[in-house]
Amino acid sequence: MNSNNTTHAETEVAILAGGCFWCLDAVYRELDGVESVESGYTGGAIPNPSYEAICGGRTGHAEAVRIRFRPSVIRYEDVLDVFFAIHDPTTLNRQGADIGTQYRSEIFATTPGQRTIALEAVERLGRSAEYERPIVTAVSDAGVFYAAEAYHDDYFRNNPDSGYCQAVIGPKVAKFRKRYSEKLKDASSG
Repeated sequence: MNSNNTTHAETEVAILAGGCFWCLDAVYRELDGVESVESGYTGGAIPNPSYEAICGGRTGHAEAVRIRFRPSVIRYEDVLDVFFAIHDPTTLNRQGADIGTQYRSEIFATTPGQRTIALEAVERLGRSAEYERPIVTAVSDAGVFYAAEAYHDDYFRNNPDSGYCQAVIGPKVAKFRKRYSEKLKDASSG
């Protein structure tokens, strides 16, 4: 079991679920101000769930990422903007071909301030004309975050030839890079 460690020096933690955690992991690793990304499971009732149990959809957990970021470089609001841009917040318990409650869209706030910001972001997006369907992203207080098996972290970089990486993750990363080119780690260093 891992604690959320909401603060560490001058960093903050965001926990987000937006479908398969491999996609979120791949994008947030490239975002300037992000110190670390860890794939895991949260929002369920069974302690120490396995990937196999999560995939069965019976534990109540969501595939999620725990992102440690520096608010002096990137605001929580910007972390959420990226989140909404890289997944479909209008599909209930589904992202593309991934279907089940483990693939839900949910923000797990680690502080009261994050909860307020997340609720405002969901409301603002719902009022915008960006989506034709209602926003279904839930906002919850963070509970226990269980680290996923080690092979899930940095999955995209470690498995570039897999069909899922090429067909699903690659296009999401390319879309993110194009839309947020000024927020990439390499863009800020050069």
